Formats: sequence, structure tokens, C-alpha cells
Amino acid sequence: MCTLLHPKRSPSVTAEPLAPHALHPTPGIAAATTDLSKVHGSGDTRVVALDRVSIAFREGEFTAIMGPSGCGKSTLMHCAAGLDPVSSGSVRIGTTELSTLDERQLTELRRDRIGFIFQAFNLLPTLTALENITLPMDIAGRKPDRQWLDRVVSMVGLSERLGHRPGQLSGGQQQRVAVARALVSRPAIIFGDEPTGNLDSRAGTEVLGFLRDSVRELGQTVVMVTHDPVAAGFADRVVFLSDGRLVDEMAHPSPDRVLDRLKEFDTRARAS
Repeated sequence: MCTLLHPKRSPSVTAEPLAPHALHPTPGIAAATTDLSKVHGSGDTRVVALDRVSIAFREGEFTAIMGPSGCGKSTLMHCAAGLDPVSSGSVRIGTTELSTLDERQLTELRRDRIGFIFQAFNLLPTLTALENITLPMDIAGRKPDRQWLDRVVSMVGLSERLGHRPGQLSGGQQQRVAVARALVSRPAIIFGDEPTGNLDSRAGTEVLGFLRDSVRELGQTVVMVTHDPVAAGFADRVVFLSDGRLVDEMAHPSPDRVLDRLKEFDTRARAS
């Protein structure tokens, strides 16, 4: 379960309080933040991108983060993944507090314990699909577990395409390579920022299915930023942001339920 706390939420919004493990990490929590704030600029140009966000992501669950444009979705993901520094608060991967790490240690943590999937496939055009999949481990000087690699490649349906370069693959196949690359090192958590944003509906559905299967079959933890209710319907839980704050969450989402909830937020925003 993904638990959240919104310290200033409206009484009309229902959300569970932050569980104790979000404040004191215990086994079973892949990542967590406590009172996380991110502020850009100062004075008249000061913008609060995240406002005291406390959230925990359980191991083996698929969470979607949603909200209107500019609400802080990608900022939350980037801070939780150690890609962006925070203004205040705590960010942890497992029980590791990111603020205690120097740049080298943070780089190693991102390499060894976090997987990333973005809209841009970020594949090297001169490498084969297999070489792109194993590239992070090659850079780290580690050999992939062959049995695990074969299982991941089979799950994403790339067994017959490993010798092809990105230019010989469709967009959906390239994103599947990116998914496999994120999975192959067995990270503690995978973060995806609009991972199907550049794909057509069929290819996007395939990639989302692979992400869901990685959670159900491989025990992976996935956190995905998306604006698409259909994509969110693949998740176990959806959390909603507005103006940099967590305002609601939904278990067992469906596209229709997610769309209805987003419409409610839009109606409240226009009325306020």
C-alpha cells in the first residue's frame, strides 16, 4: 500500500493518514518521503513545487502519481529518486537517507538500487537491444544474472530481437528495451515518468502490461507519473497531487474512476 499524509487537505477530501512506517522505515518500504518540500526561486519569484509531502511506497506494488499540469508530479518523482535535491524534508530508499550520501554514493545508489524509465527511450543507437539492456551493469563492471536476464527478456517479449539496434525496432519495442534495462539489475524500485507518453495506444498498453507483470510476477516496485487515466488503471493505487500537495488516493483504480476523480478536482479548482 502507498500511504500519504496531506497536512492541509480540505475536509471534503478523504485520504488515509501516514502510516508509522513512513516516519520510521521498516522492511517492506521501497521508498518514502517525510515533509518533503521543493522550492524554486525566492521573493516575488518563489514557487513552491512540493509542499510538505509525506508518502511511502510499499515493495511489490505499482503506484501511479496523477494531477493537473504543474502540480508537482514529476518533481516528486525526481526528488524521491535522488535526481533533484530537496529544499527540506527527508527522502529514503529503503532505510537509506539520501541526505547522508555524498555525490559518489548517491550516484552508486541510483545505479544499483533504482531503475528509470522515461518518455525518451534513451537507448544508444550503436548498441544492440541486449547491449542496451545490460549497459548500466557493464558500466558498473558487473555481470548480469543470466537466468534473471533471460526471464526479464522473455517477459517483455524481446527474445527474438536482442541482436537488433534501436533503429531496427518499433517505438514500443524500444520502450520494452528500456523496461528490461530498468529491471535487469533488480533495483529496489523503478520510477517511470510518462513512460508511454511517446507511444501509440497499442504499444503503450503492452508496456504498461509489462510493468504490471513485473510487479505481479517478479515482485518489482514501480512508481509511475502519468496524466492518462487508462495508464493509471494498470496500477494498484493512484495518488493525486494538486498545487504541490498530496490530496487524495485511490486503491484498485479503473480508468473511469480515475477520470471521475480528476473531474472532481477540476470542478473544485474552478469553484475556488
